[in-house]
Amino acid sequence: MVKPTAGEVVVLETKDDFDAFLKEAASTLVVVDFYADWCGPCKLIAPKITAMAVEFSGKAYFAKVNVDENSEVAEIEGISAMPTFKLYKNGKKVDELTGANETKLREKIVSNI
Repeated sequence: MVKPTAGEVVVLETKDDFDAFLKEAASTLVVVDFYADWCGPCKLIAPKITAMAVEFSGKAYFAKVNVDENSEVAEIEGISAMPTFKLYKNGKKVDELTGANETKLREKIVSNI
């Protein structure tokens, strides 16, 4: 089972991983990066997401879902563009952002912590 780890970006490979991650995080904010290997903007923002995982360590958990390899979760979550970031608390979506906009993502994280 995949568990939230402070300061790291955890890859969620299955729906069970995704569900368990959100459950384990409980009331702590979870930021999920829905990405694809072939997506240029996804590659550009990836290092910034890794840095944010360290910066917000203890305040938020970070995870990634490869939409091509975990299409079940991508479909359930209605992902149609990459990258899409969804923010969750207590297993429920509280916010989302489509596109590789670091400033807007940071604002959403700060406002939901």
